[in-house]
Amino acid sequence: MDRRTFLVDLSRYAALCAGVPNVWRVASHPSWVDDPFTLGVASGDPLFDRCVIWTRLAPRPFEALGGMNGLKTAVGWEVAHDESFGRMVRSGRVTAAPELGYSLHVDVEGLEPDRWYFYRFTTNEGPSPVGRLRTAPAPGADTPLDFAFCSCQNYEQGLFTAYEHMAAERLDLVAHLGDYIYEYATNEGRVREHHGFEVTSVEDYRARYAQYKLDPALQAAHALCPWIVTWDDHEVDNNYAGLVGENVFEAEEQMRRRRAAAYQAWWEHQPVRVPRARSWADLTIRRTLAWGGLATFRVLDTRQYRSDQACGDGTDAVPCGDWADPSRTMLGREQERWLLEGLGTDRAPWQVLAQQVMMAPFDRMPGPVTSTSMDQWSGYPAARDHLLRGVAERAPGRTVVLTGDIHSNWVNDLRAGFDRPDHPVVATEFVGTSISSGGDGQDEWEGVEAVRDENPHLNWQNSRRGYVRCRVDSRLWTADYRTVDQVSTPGAPVKTASSWRVEAGRAGVERTG
Repeated sequence: MDRRTFLVDLSRYAALCAGVPNVWRVASHPSWVDDPFTLGVASGDPLFDRCVIWTRLAPRPFEALGGMNGLKTAVGWEVAHDESFGRMVRSGRVTAAPELGYSLHVDVEGLEPDRWYFYRFTTNEGPSPVGRLRTAPAPGADTPLDFAFCSCQNYEQGLFTAYEHMAAERLDLVAHLGDYIYEYATNEGRVREHHGFEVTSVEDYRARYAQYKLDPALQAAHALCPWIVTWDDHEVDNNYAGLVGENVFEAEEQMRRRRAAAYQAWWEHQPVRVPRARSWADLTIRRTLAWGGLATFRVLDTRQYRSDQACGDGTDAVPCGDWADPSRTMLGREQERWLLEGLGTDRAPWQVLAQQVMMAPFDRMPGPVTSTSMDQWSGYPAARDHLLRGVAERAPGRTVVLTGDIHSNWVNDLRAGFDRPDHPVVATEFVGTSISSGGDGQDEWEGVEAVRDENPHLNWQNSRRGYVRCRVDSRLWTADYRTVDQVSTPGAPVKTASSWRVEAGRAGVERTG
């Protein structure tokens, strides 16, 4: 693995995404035997006047550089009011370079607020599939928002049936909370036999993303509307913390190189803006996205800056080891300060934290002994309580936490502290299940009923696959848990397993169906 390939100053490549085809020698008239747009298109990170559009040229996705010839290639892009592209709004040319895996990111500027558009990429051989993008409402507008959130799509553990149903919803936005790929695979199920290994290099991560993005249901969901994307652990390594990997034999420098490769491949395959960082290994993805004056999404990273898990990771009885050490962090000091300052100054009725691991604690043991996960916020109790006290001071009753990771649905009350049940509820946590990870699942985890008394903040739990559909206006947030009974065979119908509501300015959640 060439260190210079991964630990580079990203500003060197910024011009590639600004549509400057003469930076290097460019193949202006390339020709392909195969379709270069096999991985589909996507849009993301919408603002009121712009949105990112994405694709990656990969005529043969599992070959080196996706089957491209190693030359820089100029590609056209178009944004229009209509799907036939008769009423063009913006267009241009952008360079696809091998250094970035032939990925293309165009931050399309000069768009009107609160409006739908169609977009595509073009080559001499023809256009890409057509996608839809939507700009956010103008600053201060209280335009309602319809969106869904999801996470955890393990390719070999099930079909992406949930995305088929999501693509049929009327959505303005999708938020993906991580585990977009899995860094390991088996030779079972849908996985291709020659990808049955744990990936570590940028080429291997690219092949894994290609494997997932070839799925037609995932492509359809991306083409539906813009996405807001963050990562969790499996985009790099299961349960990694900072530069500490799951495999104890991986030295810190090895993990840094692996993280750089993984972060680069993540950026190459997601519709996010050109990052600014010293190296791929230090890619900063926290960001703020406003939906007019109605809601502010704060996209968090709970992996890169966290302290190592306490007590050897896993699930353990507490207290143990350095579990309660107040110096241990989940977000890192800088990200935590950025988050709390934003919550203190933003007056939008809804403050949305798009993040990865469950924030509410969950005691798995009946009786006086408390046993909890070391990888979730419950493994970082001082950091969790500090954050929730900040929410109580700055944005109580208007903060909603969106969570993935756990492969099951949960609805939780979040308190200013969980050591006493009389601490006030300050926020609501909606935890979404997986798209496919964990297989078919079940309606409720069999151990929940035995520990109801230990977890009074838990309102509901379900372990089927699916996504959460939300409708938000200035007065009310409603959440529908949309589930499918199976992902082991195709064609499962979708149903609403449970519905919930939160009133703006009033902490606490209530069930509506």
